[in-house]
Amino acid sequence: MRQRHRAVNTNSNTSEEEQIKQSKSVFFSSEKRIFRICLAIRIVNALLIQTYFNPDEHWQTLEVAHRIVFGYGHLTWEWKKGIRSYLHPMLFALLYKILVFLHLDTPFFMIKAPRLLQSLFSAVGDLYLYKFSRVLFGDHVAKWALFSQLANWFMFFCFNRTFSNSLETVLTLVGLYYWPTLRVSSSKFPSVSRKLGLALAALACAIRPTSAITWLYVGLLELIFARDRLKFIFLEAAPVGVLVLGLTCLLDRLMYGSWVLVPLNFLKFNFLSSGGDYYGTHKWHWYFTQGFTVMVFTFLPFSIAGIIKSKHWKLSGLIAWVLGLYSVLGHKEFRFVLPVLPIALMFSGYSLAVMEKADYLDNKRKGSLNTRSKWLSKTRFAIFFLLVTNIPMALYMSLVHQRGTEDVMNYLSKEALNEKVKSILFLMPCHSTPYYSALHRNLPMRFLDCSPREEKGILDESDRFMKDPVAFTSEITKNGSLPSHVVLFGSEEILLRDLLKSYSFREIRRFFHAHFKVDRDLQASVVVYALTSE
Repeated sequence: MRQRHRAVNTNSNTSEEEQIKQSKSVFFSSEKRIFRICLAIRIVNALLIQTYFNPDEHWQTLEVAHRIVFGYGHLTWEWKKGIRSYLHPMLFALLYKILVFLHLDTPFFMIKAPRLLQSLFSAVGDLYLYKFSRVLFGDHVAKWALFSQLANWFMFFCFNRTFSNSLETVLTLVGLYYWPTLRVSSSKFPSVSRKLGLALAALACAIRPTSAITWLYVGLLELIFARDRLKFIFLEAAPVGVLVLGLTCLLDRLMYGSWVLVPLNFLKFNFLSSGGDYYGTHKWHWYFTQGFTVMVFTFLPFSIAGIIKSKHWKLSGLIAWVLGLYSVLGHKEFRFVLPVLPIALMFSGYSLAVMEKADYLDNKRKGSLNTRSKWLSKTRFAIFFLLVTNIPMALYMSLVHQRGTEDVMNYLSKEALNEKVKSILFLMPCHSTPYYSALHRNLPMRFLDCSPREEKGILDESDRFMKDPVAFTSEITKNGSLPSHVVLFGSEEILLRDLLKSYSFREIRRFFHAHFKVDRDLQASVVVYALTSE
């Protein structure tokens, strides 16, 4: 009941002048207009992303889709183990089919189109964040929640990337909107909406099994607060879950060629055997002290204030639940908790709405409603502070930091189109660049393998190379034919320069990559060597 009073008070205390101002707002005049503006922003956002973040964006989605449509592309060890579903890559396979039909499968469109497609999904997520905020807290909070979502640096940097986490976030936002338990008054909401929420939850879990962490919390709330528990379990949750799981299994049966239960395999590898720890671990508190804190960034104090002021403990509890359970796992990544970032930003919107109302009432009491007094208000200062901290961060991370590995594949794809590339060897840590989905030419390529080893203590190719680049390169060049092109980071190029020259390679291009190191030595540039004898 406390939540209901809080939500109603947020609207009832809004001054008549503010309501008139809101009704005249062009931006928020209709949901269709909001969606169109969000879509336009996300399209620009997608075109501005020119950096490399995480291998899964390319290797677990686009590379698989490319193989489905064009018949060539590398499948990583996860697909051989059956711990990935084809459901998400099929969306981009359909996009590739459309590009082929329109004769637009050129290097430019093959690289840009997937993120443009994701921008459509992202705009849907933005719209439903607005709608969800509105039904919980009212129009005034909703507009500030949407501002927070669009202005946050990490949403700009990550939301339009083709991760399964990005689509999971969209489905989570839409699903939460249709879930009655999280609303102020679920009795006024038609029961059909819960079934739709369940379907979206099941779809999110099918795309990314760890989404079950989010929906387990929501389901437990439903069991606690709903009166029709048996109906919810046996007539809604079970049938919807079985239907989505069955259809997903049929798709995977078709693509794998045998029956594969992906959620079970995923659970075994990541939870029961801690297989994800092979790729690095963090301290249990990492999400609280570093990961999620960096994602929320300067919105953090506003989000905390919004949680306290709104007193919507069910929704804020979801954030704590997700961060807490993910903290139990050793392997941690920023994108794993992306689905609850918009929820934190929604609370930031609540805080900004309260601040704006307080500023308005304060100026009204002082009898000063001129433009200067508005600009000097706390709200305007907060907006300026958030924009001046988030926009440079978003642009730097999207346009500058770690762009060399994307640039080199853009360059090689154009060279391959002009038949100047015969084969490529990547002498760098595994999955450092996009692959066939970016090159879009069926040429021999080799990268250094880093698949998990069953025997402990045995180094994979990637680790062996990083331990002694000269010895490893000498070994593989003796045992096979030389490639026409070699790609490597500048830090290793210094060590291999003389060896490459002895094999008649010469440097032909160098691309800037990063100003500072991330998890290894500084990889300031990406260098391309070509075999001069060809």
